[in-house]
Amino acid sequence: MAKNSSHSKKSLTVDQALLRMMNYCVYQDRCHQEVEKKLDALGMYEDAKNHIIIKLLEEDFLNEERFARSYARGKFRIKKYGRIRITRELKSRAISAYNLKAGLSEIDEDDYVNTLRDLAQHKLNTTKESNAYKKRQKIYQHLAYKGYETELIYDVINDLLPM
Repeated sequence: MAKNSSHSKKSLTVDQALLRMMNYCVYQDRCHQEVEKKLDALGMYEDAKNHIIIKLLEEDFLNEERFARSYARGKFRIKKYGRIRITRELKSRAISAYNLKAGLSEIDEDDYVNTLRDLAQHKLNTTKESNAYKKRQKIYQHLAYKGYETELIYDVINDLLPM
């Protein structure tokens, strides 16, 4: 069975691969890097890959600004990631500075600060540390890992745990 599936991957025509990539992009917004990896996995040659990517761009199946916006919205709303983490993740996908900025513009400042406060409060409530300094450190580390800015984290921690 494995032989047949790898054989069928190699024998895809450009049109079959294009159709498969259209479906791949319709299911969820994708970046160029993800599409290229998928085409490599399908065993497509460089010329065919370029042709397919151009077609996907022309027909708006592939749109990096849309990808950056939906990625930033989703990671903030669902995973509660901060701007630093979202920026790092988008840069690792080779998203341009323009599209990165567009993606981050999807995050409302009030929602951002409120989410940070909620995360800090939750971590405070679930941290079983009696030492105030260590408790502050644990909250800081958790929020920094999530990708929030140091100054904002300290502002929130100082509000929750005054010195």
